[in-house]
Amino acid sequence: MAGKVISISSVKGGVGKTTILTNLAGIYCSLNKKVLIIDFDLYSGGVAVSLNIKNAKDIYMMIDSMSNNRFTELKNYVTTYNKNIDVLACPKDPREASKVESRFIPIIFDLAKKEYDVVLVDSNHILDEINLTILDYVYMSLFVITNDVVDLKNMKSLVTIFKDTGKKNYLTVLNNSRDTGKDYLSLFDIRNIIKTNVDYTISKNYYVKNIDKYIIDGEILTLNKKINMFHQQDVNNLKRMALDLIDDRHNREEK
Repeated sequence: MAGKVISISSVKGGVGKTTILTNLAGIYCSLNKKVLIIDFDLYSGGVAVSLNIKNAKDIYMMIDSMSNNRFTELKNYVTTYNKNIDVLACPKDPREASKVESRFIPIIFDLAKKEYDVVLVDSNHILDEINLTILDYVYMSLFVITNDVVDLKNMKSLVTIFKDTGKKNYLTVLNNSRDTGKDYLSLFDIRNIIKTNVDYTISKNYYVKNIDKYIIDGEILTLNKKINMFHQQDVNNLKRMALDLIDDRHNREEK
C-alpha cells in the first residue's frame, strides 16, 4: 500500500507549524510507521535545525540530479534522524531555492510514497507555485492557525478559495500554545471569522518554557517520556490528529 503525503501548512509565519510537524512525526514513529519529512520551506526551512541533524544532501541536490540524469535512489538524498524518521532537507544554500521547480513535486511524492508509510511536508505560508502544487498533490493538508486576527483573516480568504475550487481534503488546528497571552477571541469567534470548523485545538498548557533546549538537542517532544506524562491530554489530541490525517474513512464532508 502506498504511503500518505500530508502537508503541514499555514497562512502566516510564526504559528508553530514546524514544531507541530515534528510532533506528528514523533507520533507516527511511536506507532512504528516509517516517516519521511520533506522540508519545502525552501528559503528558510527549519526542520534540519529543529532536529539537530547535519545533512550532506538536500532537496535541490536531488532535483539537480534528476535534471541531469544522475538520480538513482531517494535514500541517497535523505538524512536519518532515527530508525523510523528520515529527512529530505531544504536547500543548504538559499540561493538554490529558486532553482527548485514545482514540476518535480509529484515525482518526489511518488518516490516517497513507495518507501514510507507517512510523508510529512513542511512548507512556507506564501501561496506561490510550489505551495499550490503541494496542496494539489497531497492526500491531506493540516492548516495551523493561532488566536491572531491577521492569521485568521488570511485563513478566511484561503477557505473561500477552497470552497470555490471544491477542495475538501484539509483540516485545521488552533495552536494556543504558540502565544499563550493571545486568548481574546473565543473558539466561537474564530469559527465565525474563518467560516469553517476548527478540527483540533492544542491548549496553552502545551507551552514548553525550555523548548529551545529540546531544539538544541534535536529532540521531538512527543518522543519524550516526561513531556508525554505531563502533557497527556494534548499529546492524545496530537495522536487523534495524526490518525485522522491518514485515515481513509475520515469524514470529508463539505466544510
